[in-house]
Parts: sequence; C-alpha cells; structure tokens
Amino acid sequence: SEFSDIFDTDWFISYLSKDVTVVKRIPYEVMISMDKLPWTMRTPRKSMPEFYIDEVLPILMRRRALQLTKFDYRLANDLDEELQKLRCRVNFHALRFKKPIQTLGKKLVRRLRVMSSRYVAIHLRFEPDMLAFSGCYYGGGEKERKELAEIRKRWDTLPDLSAEDERTRGKCPLTPHEIGLMLRAVGFGNETYLYVASGEIYGGEETLRPLRELFPNFYTKEMLAGDDLKPFLPFSSRLAAIDFIVCDESDVFVTNNNGNMAKVLAGRRRYMGHKRTIRPNTRKLNVLFQTWNQTGWDTFSRKVKKIQRGLMGEPDDPRHGRDDFHEMPSSCICQRVPVNRSATMQTRNLLSQVR
Repeated sequence: SEFSDIFDTDWFISYLSKDVTVVKRIPYEVMISMDKLPWTMRTPRKSMPEFYIDEVLPILMRRRALQLTKFDYRLANDLDEELQKLRCRVNFHALRFKKPIQTLGKKLVRRLRVMSSRYVAIHLRFEPDMLAFSGCYYGGGEKERKELAEIRKRWDTLPDLSAEDERTRGKCPLTPHEIGLMLRAVGFGNETYLYVASGEIYGGEETLRPLRELFPNFYTKEMLAGDDLKPFLPFSSRLAAIDFIVCDESDVFVTNNNGNMAKVLAGRRRYMGHKRTIRPNTRKLNVLFQTWNQTGWDTFSRKVKKIQRGLMGEPDDPRHGRDDFHEMPSSCICQRVPVNRSATMQTRNLLSQVR
C-alpha cells in the first residue's frame, strides 16, 4: 500500500499547512530541471536535527529533490520541545485513516460493544516473520527451527543469535497461551471479551487454542467483519490499520512486543486522555513460565502480579529511562499538579475564622 491508500492525504496536508508545506508530487519545473531521478540516502538511526541541517540539507539544495529511504527511528528521542510538539501533531492529529478503513474499524468496535461494554485488545505479534526476525524458538523441534531459519534468510544483516539467550533477555514475544495465563493471573476472568489483533499466527489454530480456552469470548477482525473484510484482504498494511483502530478504542490494550505499532498506540492512548496499556515484563515472565505448572495457582498469580508491578498501565506507573518518545510523548502532555491537602486545610480554617 502507498501512504495515500491508508491515510487521508488531503487532511494531512491541510492540518500541517502552518508547520510545513507538503506536496503530493514533485513540481514539474523541478522534475524537468533534474538530470536523473531524485538522489536517495539513508539517514542513521536516531539522528539529531543537526545531522539533517549539516548533511541532508546541502544535498537537497544541490539536487532540488531528495528521497530518504527509511523513516522509522530516524530522529533522536530528545529534541527541542517545539519539534516534539510537531511530532505529536503529526502522529496524533495529522495522520488520519482513510474513510473506508475508519468506517470498518469503528463498525468492529460497535459490534464488540453490543456484546460487552468493555473489552481487552491484544497485539499478539506471533507471526512467523516476527519470530524468525527475533531469533526465537518455542519448542517445536527441528521443523520449527528449519522453518524459522528459512524465513530469517530474508534479512542479510541479521546476526546469529542464541534462541535461549534471546528468550532469557526478554527479546521474544510471549506465546498466546502465556499471554492468556498472565491476564488470568493479574485478575481478568474468563468472561472477559478479547480482541486479538494479529496477522497469520505461527502454528495456526493449534497455537491459539489455549488462549481461546482461557478466554472463550475471543474475537478477531476476521470473525467480526465477515464479508466486509474482503476488499482489504490483499493489503496487510490496511488490515493492520483496522486492528489499530479497534486496539485504540479498547478499554485495555496489551502489547506483546515493543514494536512500532505498540509504541505509537501506547503513546496515543496516553496523549488522548490515558487508557490502560499493559506491557508484559517478558524477561522475568519467561523465567517464571519455565516452571509455572509446578506451583499452585495462587502462588503463580502472586508472582505474576509482583513481576507486572509498574507495567499495568496506571497513570502513575514509573517511567523507564529508555522510554521511546512515541510511547511516552511527555512534551505534549500537561502534568496535573497534585492538590496540596495541608495547604487546602489551612485555607479552609482561615475561611471559617473569617466567617
């Protein structure tokens, strides 16, 4: 899909018109003045604005048009406050899905709300390419190792990894069963309505069965949309956009990896008025899940709650030092000053004396 297939381009241009001039195509007079196609370059990850001014701008001025070949994580987290606010205007206001995507996404939310006033959305991220990219292994024997190793060949620059080390370090997504166990352990009952946002699950229905058994009220976009989904089926990015809408509207959002969609959703949910986002502590949970069935349920539940302390999406959950700006857009969120109760009491006493 192109940008214009997913987002409302006219709205994007209009909303940002006072910040930056956006055009849909390179102007004709620029095109005819160029000897060749636009110059392409890739900027380093997390570049500071100075890099764009010192390295990118001179090429743009000389070539008149420049194509940047990567966009994710090309800006540092810590920028000038005005640039951070521009980031928020782009991420949370200027980017608006096209009408057909919005319409179907909101229709799925309404269908869920008819069945239950509240629902939990899980961004499962258990697709074959995700597991292969992560270098993870989930006990499927030589068949799994060969299948994921073959998929991993798509990326030439990936290093050799130890699957056991990656899981110990918390770099591997939890399995659907583990996500279900975590949610039950922290207090979500089997009557909870789940919306599972995902592409093709590695292992298919066999992998999902334990999660369905823990939460029988289990739904996906395919189950809720029926034939309405057919026009979107050939386009994975548009399907992801539908998932994004349903996850954003959920009462509780559960991430299963720290990818782009999960971070932007978590940040948006904070920015738009704070809705709970649960982040599994995969490093500690992976250790616990090795022996979870060797202890009683009460003991297991108590340990999970302890591990998840500070990651359950409370407004005052502690911030982590390496938080990404997309996940924690603090420059754009007003801080509520707590009421000084002692000062309030003193004021009341003085008023009573005056009266």
